Amino acid sequence: MMQIKIYSVAKKERNIYEPLYKELYKLSSRQAKIEDIELFNKDVTRAHTIGADASKRSYTKLFTPYMSSGYSIALHPDGKIADSYEFSKLLSDRISVQFFIGGAFGLENEMLKQCDKVISLSALTMSHKVAKVVLAEQIYRALSILNNHPYHK
Repeated sequence: MMQIKIYSVAKKERNIYEPLYKELYKLSSRQAKIEDIELFNKDVTRAHTIGADASKRSYTKLFTPYMSSGYSIALHPDGKIADSYEFSKLLSDRISVQFFIGGAFGLENEMLKQCDKVISLSALTMSHKVAKVVLAEQIYRALSILNNHPYHK
């Protein structure tokens, strides 16, 4: 079974989108085990008071320990926009995939270089919580496409 991990810079807190994440992860559970990992620490809090560059560096530092396993995909506004079929190909024949969603200031180039692929979910700017809902839905859609499930039609 495919292992998918979604890493995001976020404080662990309940939010209105949580039921959507959980429902989409549950729908995907026949084809993949999805882990939702929210990371936040004092360095990120401190960096946010300094500025964008310091914040981006703190996100890279936060994510770096998780970069070693699996196919890594960063979500970034300057990344390639893929349709659902192209997105499904990113998951095809993979055992382990990990997605990285930056914080309020996005991700620095150093982080993007460490990833196997950089994609954008939209030309629109969205919060990491909304991006995670869109990502979870696209993961379910991609798994449906890969397994000839009628959801994607």
